[in-house]
Amino acid sequence: MTKKIIPATRPALAAVLILAAAALATPKSPDARMASVVPAQTPAATVLEYKMPEGRTLSYKTSEESVESTEVMGQAMESHTTSTGTFAIKAKGLKEKNFVLGVTLDDQKMTVTGPQGDMSPDMASLKGKTFDMVLSPLGSEVDVSAAEAITYEFVTGPRSVATGFKLFFPDLAGKPVKIGDSWPSTAGTVEKSGGLEIRISLENVNTLEGFETVDGMECARIRTQAVATISGTGNQQGMDMVFAGTGKGTDVWYFAVKEGIYVKSNSELTMQMSIEVPSAGMTIPATQTRKGEAKLLGTK
Repeated sequence: MTKKIIPATRPALAAVLILAAAALATPKSPDARMASVVPAQTPAATVLEYKMPEGRTLSYKTSEESVESTEVMGQAMESHTTSTGTFAIKAKGLKEKNFVLGVTLDDQKMTVTGPQGDMSPDMASLKGKTFDMVLSPLGSEVDVSAAEAITYEFVTGPRSVATGFKLFFPDLAGKPVKIGDSWPSTAGTVEKSGGLEIRISLENVNTLEGFETVDGMECARIRTQAVATISGTGNQQGMDMVFAGTGKGTDVWYFAVKEGIYVKSNSELTMQMSIEVPSAGMTIPATQTRKGEAKLLGTK
């Protein structure tokens, strides 16, 4: 079964947690490089598949920006999050026909500003951390459990880096496709931080739009349309909370056909949510908009 959308879910999850913390902290009311692109030769039908020969190393950079806004008893609040990260992925061989990949984190940064001021986490301890993950030839993250233990302190408590890697690689069709063909995929991830647990489920439709040459590689250009469903529960500052919401997103991503490499993507996601606080007798509406980019920095 294929799955996935975009790196869009990573800041979206963080944003939900920020909004929850910010809402309860208010005064209580009565209760790959964008190289020049030229058209590539268009094949009649193409099989897309990841190729990770042992020893191959891919270096990536991700960047994300999100804005979250909400209103509590007539008081508008807004938070901004920007994050960047670089990491290397080295193929270490096969495990039951899937690829074993060694991931090494490099520079990881996040800036968070909100109603309480600067809430940016210190992510310096992540530099140099490593873990193994297992990836199928069609892009399914079979096992990312080793990343769960790599954490940093967020405003609502410790968070793992695993979420981003569970959703990093786009999913492929598993059959020959030609321009105009579409295939469905699904994704889901759970973010735990402090007393909160947020789930995002995604239903996607992927369409092969065409072929372009990017950094000398013939790439398939694929557009993903996603519908997101958010749910969750938790406790912050002694108050139980219930999360619900929906969202829509778009991702345009490029996959090198011959090399079998994920090259780059540009994504957007908008979510409308509600945060219910039963003990205070209130439901807090929240809106998130975000943009993200992932690109291949190099191979060796």
